[in-house]
Amino acid sequence: MRAAVIFGGLVLALGAPAGLVVQKEYVLARGQTVLLELAPRDPRSLMQGDYMVLDYAVSRESQGKLELGASPSDGNLVLHLDEQGVGRFVRFDTPDLPLAPGELKLRYRVRDHRVRLGAESFFFQEGHADRYARARYGELRVADSGTSVLVGLRDEQHQPMGRETPQPTP
Repeated sequence: MRAAVIFGGLVLALGAPAGLVVQKEYVLARGQTVLLELAPRDPRSLMQGDYMVLDYAVSRESQGKLELGASPSDGNLVLHLDEQGVGRFVRFDTPDLPLAPGELKLRYRVRDHRVRLGAESFFFQEGHADRYARARYGELRVADSGTSVLVGLRDEQHQPMGRETPQPTP
């Protein structure tokens, strides 16, 4: 009996993180690419090294509606994607209103009176802050359920940032 309890606890302790990894890998593999405009941000922390605090314009836009009491504290935002894949806040999701063409859901949570999208920091190698100083968009992969994973940053021309460009071999 005691061995079964220990084994069950071990399975639970290892199974939960493995399930989260599988969920994130699914979003990375099958999620839709969405670009979110970044609001002003803090590019460095002395305690944690080089990283960027991400503050999305969508979060600020929805924050104004949230303060009017127009939404629950957790749910989905509805975004409309333009021709470049940049998401703009439309409304809070409600079960009675279906998504229009070009719209998708993005999961949010309200914490400390702020709308959070889950990807609030972007860490990078120490000394590479200059590579990311021009970041204007966060690149996310978003599943149909609204779950998202931050995959990178993009500049104002929507080009991926921070990836080394391969040098041609002679």
